Amino acid sequence: MADPRVKQIKIKTGVVKRLTKEKVSYEKEAVKIEEKVEQMKADKKDEYEIKKMIEVLQESKMMIPDTLKRLNNAYADLDTLLTKEEDLSETEEYKAGKTALEEAKARRKKEQYSTENINLHRESCRSLSRPSLARPLHLK
Repeated sequence: MADPRVKQIKIKTGVVKRLTKEKVSYEKEAVKIEEKVEQMKADKKDEYEIKKMIEVLQESKMMIPDTLKRLNNAYADLDTLLTKEEDLSETEEYKAGKTALEEAKARRKKEQYSTENINLHRESCRSLSRPSLARPLHLK
């Protein structure tokens, strides 16, 4: 029967890999949407459309800190487990875990979107909003 410690290493390695991919995906999506917003502004598209696209951008950027937090937690869990189970260092799962930690470490240090960046985008969104659209319908 397989060692349950190896199974735990395999599970935690999978979590770190998935969260690393998620973080990269959200960052790429945010850059792509940001470029689209800039293009829409340059093409002088309707302000309402630009505002909606900025909201989509904000949602993408808000996912990055959450994903980073979960990645940091998973990274710490896997690192602790691998340190504790060094006697398994010859197994493929242990080596895969170490590789996943190295990849995650490189991704964790890349540019991170902060609350400050998100707030800047909110302000740019507010500056584009029309007064009639900014008011709730029940107040008109």
